[in-house]
Amino acid sequence: EIEPRLFSFNNPFGACPKCGGLGVEQHIDADLVIGDRDQTLRKGVILPWAKSSSPYYTQTLEALGKHYKFTLDTKWKALPKKTQDAILYGSGDDDIKFVYDDGMRSYTTKKPFEGVVTNLERRFRETESDWAREELQKYFTDIPCEACKGYRLKPEALCVKIGGLHIAEVSEMSVRKAGEWFADIPGKLTRQQNEIAVRVLKEIRDRLRFLVDVGLEYLTLSRASGTLSGGESQRIRLASQIGSGLTGVLYVLDEPSIGLHQRDNARLLETLKRLRDLGNTVIVVEHDEDAIRLADYVVDVGPGAGIHGGKIVAQGSPGDVMSNKHSLTGRYLTGELGIAIPERRRPDPRRNIKVVNARGHNLKNVTAEIPLGLFTCVTGVSGGGKSTLLVDTLYTSIARKLNNASEAPAPHDKIEGLEHLDKIIDIDQSPIGRTPRSNPATYTGAFTPIREWFAGLPESKARGYEPGRFPFNVKGGRCPACEVDGVLKIEMHFLPDVYVTCDVCKG
Repeated sequence: EIEPRLFSFNNPFGACPKCGGLGVEQHIDADLVIGDRDQTLRKGVILPWAKSSSPYYTQTLEALGKHYKFTLDTKWKALPKKTQDAILYGSGDDDIKFVYDDGMRSYTTKKPFEGVVTNLERRFRETESDWAREELQKYFTDIPCEACKGYRLKPEALCVKIGGLHIAEVSEMSVRKAGEWFADIPGKLTRQQNEIAVRVLKEIRDRLRFLVDVGLEYLTLSRASGTLSGGESQRIRLASQIGSGLTGVLYVLDEPSIGLHQRDNARLLETLKRLRDLGNTVIVVEHDEDAIRLADYVVDVGPGAGIHGGKIVAQGSPGDVMSNKHSLTGRYLTGELGIAIPERRRPDPRRNIKVVNARGHNLKNVTAEIPLGLFTCVTGVSGGGKSTLLVDTLYTSIARKLNNASEAPAPHDKIEGLEHLDKIIDIDQSPIGRTPRSNPATYTGAFTPIREWFAGLPESKARGYEPGRFPFNVKGGRCPACEVDGVLKIEMHFLPDVYVTCDVCKG
C-alpha cells in the first residue's frame, strides 16, 4: 500500500533495508590503508601493519614477494597493479606458500592469501574489542549503498514516479530547477489528478519560492544539513519562519551576518525586513555596518569588553548613535575611525599549493593556486564553494597525507606542492579541549605554570602538595562533591531537574 511513510528514509517502512536509510555503506578504503606510495613495503607503506612489531606481517609479505616476484624494498607505486590488488584484496584461488617463525616454533602452510582489506573488514565484524574497532574504523570510508544506489529508499518507493521521475530524483534537483519542474507538473497530470494535487503543489511551490527569495536557489533539495554553511542554515530557518506566516512574534538573532558575502547580506536584511513587516519584532546582535544603518533602533553596549563594558553607551536611531561622542560604534559609522589599508604588501614567495579539478558540492572542476607564506583571503558569495574548496578538499586531503587523518576529501584530482609543507592545522569553531570541562587556560597550557606556582607556595610545600594536586580534571584536585561540574543536580522526579551551585567548592 502506498502511503506517505513509504517515501521517508527516516521511517523503517520506507528506508532501504540494506543501509538503513543512510544511503551509504562503510567499507575499507584502500587509499587509507596505503600510506605514501613512494614508500616501500619494508618501511611500512601498509599502515595497519606498520604499527605492529610482530614478524608475522613481514613474513607474510616475504611469502607474497616470492610468489609474485617482488622484494620488500620495492616502492608501492612500482608494483604491478595485479600485485597491488593481490596484496589488498587477496590472491583468489592461488595458493601461497607461507613460512612463519616466531622464534619459538616455525611452520609452513599453503593457502590462498586473504588480502589486507578483506582481513581488516573481517576483523572489524568479528572483534568484540571497542579499542580494536576504534583502531580499524580509521580505515573505513562511506560509499553509496549498492541496493538503493545512494537514494536511501526501498525499491518499492523508487518505483513510484510522477512525470517520469521518482522522489529521490526530484530531491537531487536544485531549488530553482525543482520550482520550474513543479510549475510544469500540472500539464502532465489528468484533470482528476490536478484536482487532488492542486493544494499540495501550491504549498510546495510557495516553500520553494521562499528559499529562492533568500538566495538559496542553487541548493539541491537532498543536500545534507551538516554540509551547509552557517549562512545557508540561517537563511533556511528564516525562510521557514516567513513561510509560517506568524505575526506578533519576537525574533532574536545572534550575528546572522557572520560568514555572509555582502550580496547575501543584502538578501538577509531584506528577509529580516519582511519578517518585521509581517507584524513581528526583530532584534539582532550585530557588528555589520549595513545592518546597523538599516535598523529602526540601535542599542550600543560597551564602552569596552569584559570588565570594561556592560553599560548602555548610546541608544536611538542610527543618527542618534553617530552623534554620540562616547559611542565607538558611532565613530566608525561616521568615518572618524576606520581600518587602515596597508600601504605595502609582502612579496610573493613564488611557492604555491595547487588544488587540481576540485568538484565537491558546487565546485565545477576548479583548479586553484594559493601562494604559501602570505596572508590569503578566499572570498565570494555564500554557497559558492569556499569551504568546500579549502576545508573539504584542500585541508582534508593534506591532513590525510601529512597527519594520517581518516576523513575522505571532496572529489578532486590531486594536490600539488605538498613538498613545501610538513603540517596542516584547521582552526575551526568546534569546542576546545578533549572534555567539556576544558577552558582557555587548560587548552593553551597557561594553567600548567599556574599549578606549578601554587605548588611552590610555602603552604603547599608544608602539606606536600605537588602540581598534580591542583588540576580540576583529575582525582585529587577536583571537588569530591560535584566532581568538577561546579553544580549539583537535584532530581525533581515529575519536574525538570534543578542544578544548584556546589556548596563545597562554591562552583
